[in-house]
Order: sequence, then C-alpha cells, then structure tokens
Amino acid sequence: MKDAFGTPQSLLVLGGTSEIALATARRLIARRTRTVWLAGRPSPALDAAAGQLRGLGAETHTVAFDALDPDSHEAVLGKVFAEGDVDMVLLAFGILGDQAHDEREPASAVRVAQTNYTGAVSAGLVSARALQAQGHGSLVVLSSVAGERARRANFIYGSSKAGLDAFAQGLGDALHGTGVHVMVVRPGFVRSRMTAGLEEAPFATTPEAVAGAIELGLRRRSETVWVPGALRVVMSALRHLPRAVFRRLPV
Repeated sequence: MKDAFGTPQSLLVLGGTSEIALATARRLIARRTRTVWLAGRPSPALDAAAGQLRGLGAETHTVAFDALDPDSHEAVLGKVFAEGDVDMVLLAFGILGDQAHDEREPASAVRVAQTNYTGAVSAGLVSARALQAQGHGSLVVLSSVAGERARRANFIYGSSKAGLDAFAQGLGDALHGTGVHVMVVRPGFVRSRMTAGLEEAPFATTPEAVAGAIELGLRRRSETVWVPGALRVVMSALRHLPRAVFRRLPV
C-alpha cells in the first residue's frame, strides 16, 4: 500500500531500461518503495538497471517482457501480480523511430505504432484489470506533448502518442471510483539516450525532472501531469492554431 505521502511500496516498471522510469524508481526508493519489478527485453542493460536499484536498497526483480508480443502480456504480468500487490505500474516503454526512414519504410512505421500504442493498450488493460482486482493502485502512463498535435517532423511518433494518451484518459474514466488511479504524464523534449543527436526543443527537460513531477503527481493524485508545467499553456495555444498557420511554424 502507499504511505501517507502517496509513495508506493511496490513498483512495476514496463520498460525497465527507460531513463525516466529508472529516475522515478530511484526517487521513490529514496522515499519508501522497497520492491521493484523491471519488465523488459532481457539484456545486460536491464540487468545493470536492476543491480543499480538493488544497491539503493530495493528488492529488485527482472521480468522478460516484450511490448510487441501482446499475447504474452497476461501471463507475464500475471506472474508479477501473483507475487503480491503492486502499488504502482509505470508504463514507460516506447520508441521514437526515424521519421524520414519510417515514411519510406511503412513496416518501420508500423513497429513504432505497435510498440507505442498497441503494446501499451494490451499491457495497460492487463495491468488495470490486475490493479482493479486487488482494489487499489496507480497506473502511470508516459505520454508526450507530441501527441497533442501531430507535427510534420515526427507525426508517426506523435500519432502513436496521441492514441496512447486518448486510451489512458479513457481508461482513467473507466476506472474512476474503483480505487485505481490513472495518471497521464506529458513531458516535452527530454534529454535522454532516445533524443541524443536531435536538435533540442524549447522547454527541454530531463529524466530527473520528469521523475520529480511524477512523484508530485502521485501525492496530489493528479490525472494529468505536464513537464514542465508551462507546456500546458503552450500546447493549448498550438492545438488551436489554424492548420495553415501551424504548417508555417518551425516545429
């Protein structure tokens, strides 16, 4: 169960090598989180992440999880929930893709969509059902401001995040009153391995800043978190611009 400050004692990370997820796990372990499950494709990076969290004092396990294999999600995640209650699920997997390449190679674009949206729908529903069965818990979904309005520069990624964002909002409405809290997190440009080499956008942030916003959102039981907060106003303005004007913006 969570403590008085909303800190989960147990955490399941879907996307166990995500820099944002690991920054969040470190922050929560410093508070009270004692058990962490890192779900991802088996790799030295996943093992190293688990070892790092063990060094901080958390009992940490790795779970073989593939977002692109939805048929396995129920069995894989069911084993985690069978070990005991999970206070928080952090859905943090996703890929950016390469817009120019993916436009030329539709199969690559489909992989972005299947990972970021289809895989998340499957894992999100399985996790939500398990949380509802135990009667409590939070599902935190890493979305993106890219989903607020598709941009020419990354509309394939942005459209997948738009779908994920709409799904998570609807899931939160469906679970309202059940004891399960769904929180959608919309970061802007995050300085990370995924964005290395890309031109930095305004209002850029860091994994640590996103982790801090997630922790605060849990305490407040927020439904939507923007990182940084100023992006709420910026994206509201961009979302309502006429398309003819939006097309001329250097975004």
